[in-house]
Amino acid sequence: MRYLKLSLLMLLRDWRAGELYVLVLALVVAVSGMTTVGFFADRVDKTLSQESNQLLGADLLIISTRPLSDQYAFEAQRRGLKTATITQFPSMVSNGDVNQLVQVKAVTDGYPLRGKLYLAGTSAEPENRVATQIPSPGTLWVDERMLAHMDLRRGDSLEIGAIQLTAAALIMREPDHSVGFINMAPRVMINAADLPATKLVQEGSRVTYQLLIAGDFTVVENYRNWAEQQITAVERIEGIRDARPEIKSALERAEKFLNLAALVSVVLAAAAIALAVRRFTQRHLDGCAIMRSMGASQSGLFNLYAFYFVVLGIVASALGCLIGYAAQEILSTWLSELADTTMPMPTWLPAAHGFLVSMVLLLGFALPPILNLRSVPALRVLRRDIGLPNTHSITGYLLGLIALSLLFLWKAGDLQLGFYIIAGFVIAIVIFGLIGWLLVKAMSGLRHQAGGAWRYGLANIHRRAISSIVQVVSLGLGFMALLVLTLVQDDLIEDWHTALPPDAPNHFLVNIQPDQLPLLENFFSQYDIGQPPVFPMVRGRLVEINGEKITPEDYDDPHAANHIRRDFNLSWMDELPRDNQILQGKWWHNDENDMEAVLSLEEGIARTLRVKLGDRLTYDIAGSIFSAKIASLRKVEWDSFRVNFFVVAPPGFLDNYPVNYITSFYLPASESKMMQELVREFPNILVIDVAAVVKQVQEMIQQVSRAIEFVFLFTLLAGFIVLYAAIAATQDERIYEAAIFRTLGAKRKQLTRAWAAEFVILGGLAGLFASAGASLLGYGIGSHVLHLTYTFNPVIWITGVLTGIFGVLIAGMIGTRTTLTTPPLLTLRKIG
Repeated sequence: MRYLKLSLLMLLRDWRAGELYVLVLALVVAVSGMTTVGFFADRVDKTLSQESNQLLGADLLIISTRPLSDQYAFEAQRRGLKTATITQFPSMVSNGDVNQLVQVKAVTDGYPLRGKLYLAGTSAEPENRVATQIPSPGTLWVDERMLAHMDLRRGDSLEIGAIQLTAAALIMREPDHSVGFINMAPRVMINAADLPATKLVQEGSRVTYQLLIAGDFTVVENYRNWAEQQITAVERIEGIRDARPEIKSALERAEKFLNLAALVSVVLAAAAIALAVRRFTQRHLDGCAIMRSMGASQSGLFNLYAFYFVVLGIVASALGCLIGYAAQEILSTWLSELADTTMPMPTWLPAAHGFLVSMVLLLGFALPPILNLRSVPALRVLRRDIGLPNTHSITGYLLGLIALSLLFLWKAGDLQLGFYIIAGFVIAIVIFGLIGWLLVKAMSGLRHQAGGAWRYGLANIHRRAISSIVQVVSLGLGFMALLVLTLVQDDLIEDWHTALPPDAPNHFLVNIQPDQLPLLENFFSQYDIGQPPVFPMVRGRLVEINGEKITPEDYDDPHAANHIRRDFNLSWMDELPRDNQILQGKWWHNDENDMEAVLSLEEGIARTLRVKLGDRLTYDIAGSIFSAKIASLRKVEWDSFRVNFFVVAPPGFLDNYPVNYITSFYLPASESKMMQELVREFPNILVIDVAAVVKQVQEMIQQVSRAIEFVFLFTLLAGFIVLYAAIAATQDERIYEAAIFRTLGAKRKQLTRAWAAEFVILGGLAGLFASAGASLLGYGIGSHVLHLTYTFNPVIWITGVLTGIFGVLIAGMIGTRTTLTTPPLLTLRKIG
């Protein structure tokens, strides 16, 4: 307690004397930047997930081929969650002599829990309207394909099972209509209260049961964790990431970038704190020497400063967390207005992260100076030339670097991303330091040849060689972090817009027969639409892996078991699609002779099925067996909305199996009549309208783009504090230097020019190092972590060097202006 009380008194004294402003400002800005990113990323992630869940009609689905236990709904309602149910099955519907196979969808009150169900307008109100309730008992709603096939009118009576229902409305769009091919047949929606009377659901019927769940994000996640412990082999749980690979891909990229932004804040925090602590220790040498001369022990000094920094860290972290929360609240409110959405409140977990990260950073970089401060000799009271011992510096900073590396891996949430950040910045520190030392040595020989201010600027760098190298490395790391974020941000947004342009495919045509290909081409030409590329598709069920028969029961993962139960879509092609990337193995070539049957698998499905390169897969295709080895694994950009397949073979191996074709194309909303004609002319073709999904992903990209810009502002603010700390680190030396020079007759203009030359050189070196490091690290992160198309940008070199020169020059001249106004006599008196 004695040391704690004394440390509090010292802390208060130093605060009043202005000794802690740089250190506290560095820590507060670092913590506020990290917590702002954390809070904001948490809210953005919840918002993106919530907005995407509109495509499911709920936040969570529990799906089964058998009636679900009532415990799922009871538990959800007990937790305060909303529920609804869907029962789906195929059935024949009759209208007089006209019969049609449809997908019946029986829903309960509350459907949909997320998103909106749109119905066609009436003659009085022609605009599409949002359904405010489900079909009334005794009625049904039909979709456009049903309307076209059966020539229905509002009020017509349809026979469905054992009852007659009245067609009351036309469904224009359902929120969950685009999830899975099973929903793509002509469909009708009825009230679940009418289902028993139809007598269609019998033992052995092909029925799918769904429980829809929606509510608070955290409560839903906790419920999902509970439900995963209860599900049986015939049940599965799906969120938007499970159901839509396009949405999953977009969300994962957004999360990785926001994690990258948080890591950049950590890097900037480390640089700022290291510089600020270095200045702090230099200014406390005299105090430690006096306490040593009065009998203070080394352990006593260590305990004193340990309490000092712990209290300082707690106070600064609390202030930084409050500022971070307030800042993200303002920005989140603005983003909600721009995006016309309400962002959920964040958890307090980012605040806890902020406290932990700040304390590790502060103590990690303060520990070496504390260990050295306790060893300050009492003789310094008489001899001011005795400096700070460096006994524990290397060991201490190595400990801080290890702690920082562990933080990177933790904050990244992705081992590969964390590794790239750690390796990039560690290598940058070593290379920047080595090249900086060589350049400082080389420039020392130029100072005799330079004239005027440049000679004094080079002399200053040579005289403070260690300080200059530390400043260049710190500024280089800070600028590099900002440039990496800029490069990756630009590539990420450009890649998104390239992958999903305004004319991205929004309609799929499935089950095109070979003899319909020329007819379909002629149909498109009538509407002046170019023939979209068509892809062959063969349906086959996976029955063996490496010669061993497999069943759904062989897999604990319900997603893997579900893949085994249903057929795969296999295709063949010559060239690797542009939105596919080979991760392992190699793609085949047309000039290869006597090539054995091989396959290329999407890496996600390979991981789910626990297969690897060289494994042999056997498929049952319409009663015939097809077997082939896995020759490559691919990364597929599902968010491109182009036709892609889990399994692809070379041409010539699947040609003799039953085949149909699939294609995708873009159709403006104004051309909706064309789709009605297509359905009439080709009644067997399934038309899959994914316009809602495409629009949702495009809106997500816009929201994430705004979020990225906001996050960048805070990392930029953290960069300014690094710049300020770097300038302030040599402030005391400059005050002493200015006093000596002015005593010897130097003019203020001469000192200003000399320092300006020094700042230009330091800024130029830092900018050059940052540009080189950012280009290499940006390539690694963009190409190998975020899977972006990296584009070399020469402008970043010009921007980096100029930003370094002018940034350091302006900050340096502002930071040293008070140095020139301090009377030399006052300075000399203070230093005795």
